[in-house]
Amino acid sequence: MKLWSTEHIFSYPWETVIKAAMRKYPNPMNPSVVGVDVLERNLDKNGRLHSHRLLSTEWGLPGVVRAILGTNRTFTYVKEHSIVDPEEKKMELCSTNITLTNLVSVDERLVYRPHPENPEVTILTQEAIIRVKGVSLSSYLEGLMALSMSANARKVLRLCSVFS
Repeated sequence: MKLWSTEHIFSYPWETVIKAAMRKYPNPMNPSVVGVDVLERNLDKNGRLHSHRLLSTEWGLPGVVRAILGTNRTFTYVKEHSIVDPEEKKMELCSTNITLTNLVSVDERLVYRPHPENPEVTILTQEAIIRVKGVSLSSYLEGLMALSMSANARKVLRLCSVFS
């Protein structure tokens, strides 16, 4: 199991960052997400927006990783649930893969909030638990996946800056 986390500060208000975050996929800067389907979206009695989406992804796994995992499959699905609370100014997004779970699981959580000292700035806290199962070199593969997540996070941060 590999724990990964990062924090980023956007120089934009929460509302602007959330608008960008909600329309970040699909996009040319992160071609691994090839499709997004909204399964359900509703407002609860407290005015929070709940969204359940299905992401279609194409993992660019190197041949050696596919060989170690024993699969050529790189097309996967990810379920995503987000809650946007405009009153509290908090967006929480949780996602997990639903394909290849017998080999790999990635549980990710992102939280966007205004900076407590400067409401014109937004803090993103991102964390993930990565598990590779049933293969040798699992910790090595988990580390590779964490590096890949870091690279993708940097791409998404640049994209959010473009949309903001």
